[in-house]
Amino acid sequence: MTWLSATGVILRDLVPARLRREWVRCGHCPDRELYSLFRDRVREHPLRTAVIDDEGALDYTTLDAAVRKLAARLSVAGCGSTDIVAVREPDGRDAVIAELAVLALGAVVLPLRSGSDSLLDRAGVRFVIENGRVEGSSDPRRAAHLRPHPDAPARILVSSGSESEPKMVAYSHNAFAGGRANYLRAVHGGTTAPRDLVLVSLTSGFGSFGVPVTLCRAGGTLVLTRRFEAGAALRLITEHRPTQVFAVPAMWRRMAEHPLDTVDTSGLVSIVSSGDTLPPSTRDACRRRFGVRMIDIYGSSDGVNCHTTEPENGVGVPDPAVCEIRLVDGEICARGPMAPLCYVAAPELDAANRLDGGWVRTGDNGRFDDQGRLHVTGRRKRVVIRGGYTISPAEVELAIGDHPAISEVACVPVPDTGLGERLCACVTIRDGHSPTLAELTAFLTAGGLAVRKLPELLLTFPELPLGRTGKVCHRTLAGLAARRCPS
Repeated sequence: MTWLSATGVILRDLVPARLRREWVRCGHCPDRELYSLFRDRVREHPLRTAVIDDEGALDYTTLDAAVRKLAARLSVAGCGSTDIVAVREPDGRDAVIAELAVLALGAVVLPLRSGSDSLLDRAGVRFVIENGRVEGSSDPRRAAHLRPHPDAPARILVSSGSESEPKMVAYSHNAFAGGRANYLRAVHGGTTAPRDLVLVSLTSGFGSFGVPVTLCRAGGTLVLTRRFEAGAALRLITEHRPTQVFAVPAMWRRMAEHPLDTVDTSGLVSIVSSGDTLPPSTRDACRRRFGVRMIDIYGSSDGVNCHTTEPENGVGVPDPAVCEIRLVDGEICARGPMAPLCYVAAPELDAANRLDGGWVRTGDNGRFDDQGRLHVTGRRKRVVIRGGYTISPAEVELAIGDHPAISEVACVPVPDTGLGERLCACVTIRDGHSPTLAELTAFLTAGGLAVRKLPELLLTFPELPLGRTGKVCHRTLAGLAARRCPS
């Protein structure tokens, strides 16, 4: 399938059409577009709470009325089903209403944080929804309003940009209502009306399920807050009794260590981590504090997903209803019902990251054990090369994370005129501790980390900087480390 936007942006499905149809025949995809699914949920339970945010609650009927009102404004402005519409609203009802309004017109949603003007240009965006306003205009007589094919584009995900420039990836209605909904169904564990507290941004790959899956497919309740703060998040758990909470490891670590005494976790069925490697120490601390299973999801905006409740045993067995996974020269590659269409306005990325038959290269190395469980062994691109020796920062981070004095850790390269790069450990310290580099070296050596992988620099921070998705921003840290540790 090939889709052409009103401004000439071409989105081609790089997965063979016969496979897409086979996934529908197998029942992995509903073969419905997202807004029609949402309307089903409105008819089924009109008074159920759909969204809870910092302003209060909206039921499904009230939410749909607001969606239709905004969709009418978009239509009058000239927006049609061949438009890509940017949504720059903070997490909350306005972001949900805007996304559904775009889908109601059959157009494609591009959720963004503030700024990102270069992405708007690359995507050929004519309309932006921001602060409740529709910006942009065209001749409304030229705007067509056609119901989209389920395999047509519905939403564009933007990668985190924590390691490189952000990439835009286009997904179809079936990919969200099928593949992504299937993994959420497994995560929900049979919860019939899930209440999902989503602490990561709805614009992120991890948080992108919020509107298409929690609301359109599952008919649940979406609990949102504009800004993450550990104490406030714990109070939301007590007040709104979510069945699942979704956060990245850095958030989980801060919540597990927060001094708030009383948190009512009786509504929880599970807690979910993704977006970065989950250190065993963080997993154990969360299990103690919240008393429910912790699900670790391996996934990305590029269309891969696999999850488990036992991170020490890999990231789980691939589910064909979500995606199948194979290794190509040690690299994890994925293809399945949640596979994206293509990159947006970046044929060079398609050439570099898509293989024949619709397979997506993840950029991660991995292996399967004898029980079919996938183990992720590190990023192919995120490495430090010291004097010709390649070091995986993720491996070192896991080892440092076991140190009792260290709360958070990220390892980044620092330029060196003689060796090319050196490894710098950036950490936050628990109260009452002040470990030195020598003490850290002794701890890591005793734990069996190879001498050539030991960090040569140690920097402490009150908090590690987080990117727009809530993950630690390695690019920001590398810049800070380079300035504090000149070569």
